Amino acid sequence: MVLDFLFGKDPDIFDEKGNVLHRHPKKKWDLWIHRMKTDPSMNWRNHTGTRAGAPGKSSDRN
Repeated sequence: MVLDFLFGKDPDIFDEKGNVLHRHPKKKWDLWIHRMKTDPSMNWRNHTGTRAGAPGKSSDRN
């Protein structure tokens, strides 16, 4: 439509409450979860920013 061209389309990434909602197929979510569980480098909880002060880190210089 001409209005979509002039003003753009509304993004289709929000739910009714305005929260971001990623509409991926179940297979894609399952692969993502499996990758996060099997590869520690992919798990966001293992990143150095969330492990600040952990033993053996270079930031532990006293």
